[in-house]
Amino acid sequence: MRSDAVKTGIQQAPHRSLLNALGLTKEELHKPLIGIVSSHNEVVPGHINLDKIVDAVKLGVAMAGGTPLVFPAIAVCDGIAMGHQGMHYSLVTRDLIADSTEAMALAHAFDALVMIPNCDKNVPGLLMAAARLNIPTIFVSGGPMLAGRVNGSKTSLSSVFEAVGAYSAGKMTEEEVEEYENKACASCGSCSGMYTANSMNCLTEAIGMGLKGNGTIPAAYSERIRLAKHAGMKIMELLEKNICPRDIMTEKAFMNALTVDMALGCSTNTMLHLPAIAHEVGIDLNIDIANEVSARTPNLCHLAPAGHTYMEDLHEAGGVYAVMNELNKKGLLHTDLITATGKTVGENIQNCINLNPEVIRPIDNPYSEIGGIAVLKGNLAPDSGVVKRSAVAEEMLKFEGPARVFDCEEDAIKAIKGGKIVDGDVVVIRYEGPKGGPGMREMLNPTSAIMGMGLGSSVALITDGRFSGASRGACIGHVSPEAAVGGNIALVEEGDIIQIDINNNSLNFVVSEDELAARRAKWQPREPKITTGYLSRYVTMVTSGNRGAILEVPKVK
Repeated sequence: MRSDAVKTGIQQAPHRSLLNALGLTKEELHKPLIGIVSSHNEVVPGHINLDKIVDAVKLGVAMAGGTPLVFPAIAVCDGIAMGHQGMHYSLVTRDLIADSTEAMALAHAFDALVMIPNCDKNVPGLLMAAARLNIPTIFVSGGPMLAGRVNGSKTSLSSVFEAVGAYSAGKMTEEEVEEYENKACASCGSCSGMYTANSMNCLTEAIGMGLKGNGTIPAAYSERIRLAKHAGMKIMELLEKNICPRDIMTEKAFMNALTVDMALGCSTNTMLHLPAIAHEVGIDLNIDIANEVSARTPNLCHLAPAGHTYMEDLHEAGGVYAVMNELNKKGLLHTDLITATGKTVGENIQNCINLNPEVIRPIDNPYSEIGGIAVLKGNLAPDSGVVKRSAVAEEMLKFEGPARVFDCEEDAIKAIKGGKIVDGDVVVIRYEGPKGGPGMREMLNPTSAIMGMGLGSSVALITDGRFSGASRGACIGHVSPEAAVGGNIALVEEGDIIQIDINNNSLNFVVSEDELAARRAKWQPREPKITTGYLSRYVTMVTSGNRGAILEVPKVK
């Protein structure tokens, strides 16, 4: 056992003395030591229930013959961090989570790990750590929030952001906003639509690192506790069989994840996280391949914000495995891959039928024949720009209008709420990328303001920052190269005509080569908005480009 390094032999007497101080018995020390990575805290709604998940996992590990030992991982609530200095720190926590988990796992010689995440950067951060460490690992997440109800209809957090925009437009009273505020977030759990947290939890299931239901069982259900117990038991089987993350997270598994991503209509942030996770196993997952996968993958789900169904509905319809079973009817998945269930993908999904064709469209009656995410390129985005195609109104798939240029999110919001943005405009928000932000803030506030002002089907938004999974409309983010490194988005001027063609994956602005060269000659780099503390160190390590923010760290063999 790996843990023999801290518990076996005369030289380990001091180590055993310290383990004795934990109250561990000789019987416990003779068993494998299983690290339980707990993301529980009392700040994040998606994490406040994780103490119950931890207890259930510990019981499952003990029942199956292991000794569970818990250590923490941090987690930020993107919703609470939104719209102020805190959002600069959201994305960078992904790497802090990966690094600190690696440090704890190696320092204490665990035999295997159970990861217990739930929210936006916590899930990919722990997947990165699992890939890097490559010891037997399984994931069991905290689960999605139940949808709220306002005026008899289901709703979620994005509706509250949009209600604020509607209030600014005089379309909603303060009392009506307060009703959304009090009712939209109905329980503990990750926010109830197909936002980033739930996207990544579903893709954890699709890639094979979690058990059935990991992405969809609501946080408030007792079924989630049973899942956690099974995950605790299953890690002992994975340890016995020596099934490790790099056995599961192969290149074909990432193709499966991308395919499920397109079918579900996941958050555009998956285009940041999947390449970063793949990077840790030595796979170069260039997001250019996303359009190729999208072209052959029908979009089967329109969960909020793209539609009016929620994670609880997806769960009742059969969950991720039912979506995968639909995809497999056209041979779109690699089904011979081993997973954390100890079985192959094909064995996992074999009898998982679609129980509600209104929530999961049958493969021969999709919402669209192409997937939910598109990667755009052109002179405004030479490397890439990413849009959640499934959440864009039909009339906005091809759009042209004058640029309204802002060098930060705050200035754009003032203009939108001040009525200075009108039908036909293209809002351009720049210097919000990984380096320029720094930290690549999410633009949920400006997109929600646009929707709340009633401009969602007549105004587009483009940024070198990123969009929340709760954003909808013609919102193109992750534009690369970013403005801070001299990307062409830095050279756009007020009034330039922006041409968006999502169906043909293009994003351009009308400017001659000579004029573009003249603007480039005049361009001067800017200092990042925050230059102290962790962010200053992060900016020196971050890479810009279509992989988003990835720290280049040594691989653990």
